[in-house]
Amino acid sequence: MNVMEAIREAGVVGAGGAGFPTHVKLAVQARQVLLNGAECEPLLRVDQLAMEHQAPRVVRGLELAMEAAGAREGVIATKTHYHEAVRALEKAIAGRPHLRLHLMESYYPSGDEKSVIHEVTGQVVPTGKLPIDAGCVVINVGTALNIADAADGKPVTGKTVTLCGDVPEPMTVTVPLGTSFRETLTLCAFTGQEQDYALLVGGPCMGELAEDWDAPVTKTTGGLLVLPRTHPLIVSRTISMERQAALARSICCQCNRCTMLCPRHALGLPVEPHKAMRALSTGNAELLGDAAGVLACSSCGLCTYFACEMGLTPSVVMTMLKQEMAKAGVRPVPEADIRPDPQLALKNVPVKRLMARMGLTAYDHPAPLSSKSLHPKTVKLPLRQHVGRPAQAMVAVGDEVIKGQKIGRIPECALGAALHASVTGQVTQVTDQWIVIQAK
Repeated sequence: MNVMEAIREAGVVGAGGAGFPTHVKLAVQARQVLLNGAECEPLLRVDQLAMEHQAPRVVRGLELAMEAAGAREGVIATKTHYHEAVRALEKAIAGRPHLRLHLMESYYPSGDEKSVIHEVTGQVVPTGKLPIDAGCVVINVGTALNIADAADGKPVTGKTVTLCGDVPEPMTVTVPLGTSFRETLTLCAFTGQEQDYALLVGGPCMGELAEDWDAPVTKTTGGLLVLPRTHPLIVSRTISMERQAALARSICCQCNRCTMLCPRHALGLPVEPHKAMRALSTGNAELLGDAAGVLACSSCGLCTYFACEMGLTPSVVMTMLKQEMAKAGVRPVPEADIRPDPQLALKNVPVKRLMARMGLTAYDHPAPLSSKSLHPKTVKLPLRQHVGRPAQAMVAVGDEVIKGQKIGRIPECALGAALHASVTGQVTQVTDQWIVIQAK
């Protein structure tokens, strides 16, 4: 079995984003493979600790990805202040002239794919285009580790997540896929109640509010952030769109600060959140401007959490507009002439300043790698933990399965990813959405 087949069979997907199937991403001819170790979201420590403690394995995964994509160079982009990780990586790549480090300052969102590509290559990927159009493929640290495991015949059965926020013992820990958020949080001694706390799945800027604490950890879960329901970040997430429009009409001063500090705008892309706010406040869609300016938005949230002095939420409006455009079938027209702002570096917002503005400094604690293990009684494995069509179940109720056994296949001639049992046990439920296993 070659590298690509091993990756496909192991069910490897992008571990830090939407979960694009890695065997498809690497089915190209690239000059470079970029390993994104910049860890975009504040408070999360997964990638930093993986590079610090498993640098040789991270490097092996990168080299295997290069082999699959036919790339001659591998670049590890990470943050300068990750001192222990940088030392470990420097040692791991010593004597490998085809690999190099690219160190970045701690700004937000330094881990954004377009920002990483621009930092390393000097190129800006147009809206609607892919990194391969700049000659590169981008993977993250967790994906590299899963590629290394795949080459050793180990499928993806667990996920490393950071447990942080208002919890007694912040930590970074690996749990079986399908473990509920609620049970996962017991590892950090959290005993709070849902009526008092909110749960963000992912980081504070781009994470989603959990509607169900019994929902499962998946291949793309990066962190679980617990905050009091009275925290300003949570309050801002619960404002209705009608209320947003009313606020925009009454207090948006059209200062353009949200656009001036937009990272994508600074890269030369036509993202202009102030126009979205103008269109919302007046009800005049013609004021929105270029549709590509909406579709190029990364939903990083910087306009909302740092730029806007009035407490408005331009990023929420932009995300809503993107969703509506997607439903309407609007497709971006790639920009022909992209000119990054000459003052781009001066507009980078330090992560510490962003956390202070968001009221998160009190939660900025180490979340060390923990050896704690969790043995859930049941796991609920969604058949779709990736971009593409759901996996097709290969088991039935009553079947006995062992950890690592393939239980979901990729539909024929479709984009998808395989699924494997994360525990040994008996299948108790199979639907068109998930497989439930009772552990032994």
